[in-house]
Amino acid sequence: MPEPFRTLTSKSLVLSQANIDTDQIIPARFLTTTSRKGLGRHAFHDWRYEADGAPRPEAALNRIDPAERRILVAGDNFACGSSREHAPWALLDYGFRAVISTSIADIFTSNALKNGLLPIEVDAQTWAELAANPDHPVTLDLEAQELRRGIAPPVSFTVEPFARRCLLDGVDTLGWLQSHAPAIAAYEAAREPETAA
Repeated sequence: MPEPFRTLTSKSLVLSQANIDTDQIIPARFLTTTSRKGLGRHAFHDWRYEADGAPRPEAALNRIDPAERRILVAGDNFACGSSREHAPWALLDYGFRAVISTSIADIFTSNALKNGLLPIEVDAQTWAELAANPDHPVTLDLEAQELRRGIAPPVSFTVEPFARRCLLDGVDTLGWLQSHAPAIAAYEAAREPETAA
C-alpha cells in the first residue's frame, strides 16, 4: 500500500472524455503481471504511444510531471468496463493518488479504495470549475472529507467508512486484520475449551 492518505494538495490533469473504460486506462495485453511496479508506463498506453512504441508528444500524460499533478479530473462514468485491479495500480504507479469525476464505476471505486487510490464524485458545477483550472492547486482532506480550492467554499465528499480508515492508516484489508492480530489472538485464547485434568 502507498503511504497513509490524509491530505493531498496538487495541481490536476484533466481528461474530460466521458466513458473512459478500464481497457483505455490499462489495455488488456498488460494484465499478465501480478506486480504493480512499472504499470504506470502503460497507463493510457494507446493514447500515449504510437504502434511502434514512439511517444506521442501531443498526449497530455507525456507532457506533464506526474509529481506535480497527482489528481486526475476525469469525465463522466470514469473507469467503466471490466473489473481489473491493474487499472488503479497503473494510475498509482504513474503518480496519481486521487481521481475526481461526476460519476465513477462502482467496481473501479472498490478496487481503487482497496489499493490506495482515492476516488471522489462531485457535482457538475464543481467538476467544471476543476476542469477549467487544472493549474490551481486542489486540497483533498480525507480526514474532514472535504475538497478545497482557493477561496471557494469547501465541497464535501463521502468515502465508505472502512475504506476511509484503511486509507488514513495506509493499510489494505489484510494489513488492517494483521494490525489487530494481538486482539484476535487474545479473543481466541479466551474462548479455548479447558482441557480435562
